[in-house]
Amino acid sequence: MTMLLEAPPTVRQDVWLTADDFLRLSDSKGLELVDGKVVAKVMGALASGVGAEIVRRLSNHCVSTRQGRVFDAECGYRMFPDRPNLVRKPDVSMVARERIPTTGTPDGFFALAPDLAVEVISPNDLWYEVDEKVAEYLRAGVREVWVVNPKQRTVQVRRPDRRDSTLAEDDRLTCEHLLPGFECAVSELFPD
Repeated sequence: MTMLLEAPPTVRQDVWLTADDFLRLSDSKGLELVDGKVVAKVMGALASGVGAEIVRRLSNHCVSTRQGRVFDAECGYRMFPDRPNLVRKPDVSMVARERIPTTGTPDGFFALAPDLAVEVISPNDLWYEVDEKVAEYLRAGVREVWVVNPKQRTVQVRRPDRRDSTLAEDDRLTCEHLLPGFECAVSELFPD
């Protein structure tokens, strides 16, 4: 038996949900489902603004090139066949056009891994949790993960083949294998 919850169970630790239960929550904004437990995913103002800037830049590129669709922090992904009650919501994500289901963008969660996932570090994020999430994304088939640190003004690029790099403010952020032609200065992602 599943139950429909009207309020996010962020305090009660005894509540366990399936991914379907989680989808039916009246408000799952700022929440993820981690193996049946609802976990708050709160972005600070700085991280939220940086995330919005990344969404804007990627969306502009994808609309003009028709290379894919970009999603904000409320788009959920069920990309873990061995963990059916794990729903992750990257701060920013992109799915290549040819991978969007023929039925269109789903009303619920995507049942695939995005091609690009972006995590923007907030003050309440713990590094080991971010590293764990990045490892999950890469195991699930995400082709590139950006870990954006607004305080240090850096972007860490992580790939399944471990050809990782860290870009500083004066570097250029590109993604030629996923988004040919996309390029911006790392410094442009952060407020002055």
